[in-house]
Amino acid sequence: MLSSRPASGPTTSRLRLYLQLIRWDRPVGWLVLLWPTLSALWLAAGGFPGWHLLAVFVLGTVLMRSAGCCINDVADRDFDRHVKRTTERPVTAGRISVREALAVGAVLALAALVLATTLNAATLLWTPAALAVTLLYPYAKRHVSMPQAVLGVAFSFGIPMAFTAVQGGAAFNLYTGDPLLWSQAWQAVPAVALWLVLGNLCQVLAYDTEYAMVDRDDDLRIGMKTSAITLGRWDVAAVMGFYAVFLAVWGTVLYGYANFGVWAVAMLAAAAQVLWHWRLIRDRSRDGCFKAFRLNHWLGLTIFAGFVLG
Repeated sequence: MLSSRPASGPTTSRLRLYLQLIRWDRPVGWLVLLWPTLSALWLAAGGFPGWHLLAVFVLGTVLMRSAGCCINDVADRDFDRHVKRTTERPVTAGRISVREALAVGAVLALAALVLATTLNAATLLWTPAALAVTLLYPYAKRHVSMPQAVLGVAFSFGIPMAFTAVQGGAAFNLYTGDPLLWSQAWQAVPAVALWLVLGNLCQVLAYDTEYAMVDRDDDLRIGMKTSAITLGRWDVAAVMGFYAVFLAVWGTVLYGYANFGVWAVAMLAAAAQVLWHWRLIRDRSRDGCFKAFRLNHWLGLTIFAGFVLG
């Protein structure tokens, strides 16, 4: 009698660990990054940006967020074993070595860079800065009272890159060493993009503070710095304030580019979601705060869908 082959082997088990490392089963991490980036891409292009740009920004977003997870888990491995929610992460639990996790992250970041080379030179110039902030964020939690602001900067790079990808042109060579190159790249980012960055920064501060509220007790014990600790008893009010600024900025900026009726419905739906977040976090329970964080991709999707449909 022929023996049956095992359903899974070492390769399959390793792949599962890698998928766990990059949070493949928790797509909210790259969805909250994707929706504002796509909104900026649609705005820059004045409509559908084309399949090439859409594919590059979707795949690039997933790859860079996944690479960031690898770096974050390596940087926080000694802290994560003291936090209830993170004790079973592959690096912390010892199922993946530090060297292996860094190798996976490097491969993912390299793949994102290869994708970026299909874009124009103006967009490529933003790539090193985006990577640098991504690498910096895990260590900001040791020294910065509001590390969520650093994450907000990292999660906002897709917005100016969307504008340069569409409007940056390809008339200059990245390798000429021309000192005007940076000026030309910066000029491809209009003021409207900077306002969107400001609004997106506020949304990141809101949802990552919700996330930090989940681990506040553990973070206090191990000496980690987060916005939830810094804000103290003003945390819920600050989260609502961040959301209010986000909705005000994005609502005002995109108002002139969308049908009023459709955009008004989208903004009302977004505001209703923010009120639901308040109900979830007002008692500061772990489950409520974590649920509020996970629901943020629906808020981003509502804004994106309202803008595109409008």
